[in-house]
Amino acid sequence: MKKLKGIIFVIAGAASYGILATFVKLAGSQGYSTASVTFAQFITGFIVLAVADLLFRKKAVSPPEASAAGKKDFRKLVLGGTCLGLTSTFYYLSVQYLPVSVCIILLMQTVWMGILVDCVRNKKLPQLSQILVILVVLAGTVLATGLITAGAQWSFRGMIYGFMAAMTYTGSMYAANHVALRRPLFYRSKLLVLGGLLAIIIFWNLHIISDFRPEVLLKWGIFLGVFGTILPPVLFSKGFPAIGLSLGSVLAAIEIPVSIVTAHIVLHENVTLLQLLGCALIILGIALQNKAHT
Repeated sequence: MKKLKGIIFVIAGAASYGILATFVKLAGSQGYSTASVTFAQFITGFIVLAVADLLFRKKAVSPPEASAAGKKDFRKLVLGGTCLGLTSTFYYLSVQYLPVSVCIILLMQTVWMGILVDCVRNKKLPQLSQILVILVVLAGTVLATGLITAGAQWSFRGMIYGFMAAMTYTGSMYAANHVALRRPLFYRSKLLVLGGLLAIIIFWNLHIISDFRPEVLLKWGIFLGVFGTILPPVLFSKGFPAIGLSLGSVLAAIEIPVSIVTAHIVLHENVTLLQLLGCALIILGIALQNKAHT
């Protein structure tokens, strides 16, 4: 039952993350910069999680950071949370150069990246089934991104941003799965998002001030904060410890259909047969990996 709940939490968190790129692209078309949208998302999320942490923290319990071990966990969570902010930054930048349906495929390279991280951490070579999953996912990526299509239009810069988002997304999953697991849920999530907020401020610095429009907080900050900053870390923090990074990374691929369908409905993005075939191959990789875990 614990593993089943973990699976549900991870899928729900990934699905909520899957709708983001479409609406970030929509916000961009309305004149809001990537810097201001990302900052609005994380500052809103941090405030909500900080309030939730205060409300749900037991009054008799001293703040976790009061002890030496607590201070160490504090630093680890904030550092791990920087991956959240960088993931959103790189992902939203890739959306400015590529269709959402391509960006989500690039982000989901975390499927095989997560497998490799687990192998390195456990000092083991990938199993044959894991190698097969990696090859299938990469083949699906080639098809879904249009790399073999003669008339395909894609941006090298957008591809780089997409792969960088996948790398930092894998780091986010690692932090959710391994860092300070005994700490209260909202406390962990608050610090992970704080780390992401700090990363965004450092990355964008003065662009946040020069591009900022106050109305972005109400128009996009709350929506993106809920689905991109509040729900994913909370749900991942509940789900990943129960199922592990490898399976969790694979289940997170639910973002693919959610993102593609949302982009098709809201942005009217076209989806080709090759893209669908590529997505099918990635889903096949998911099935193979799930079979290896059963």
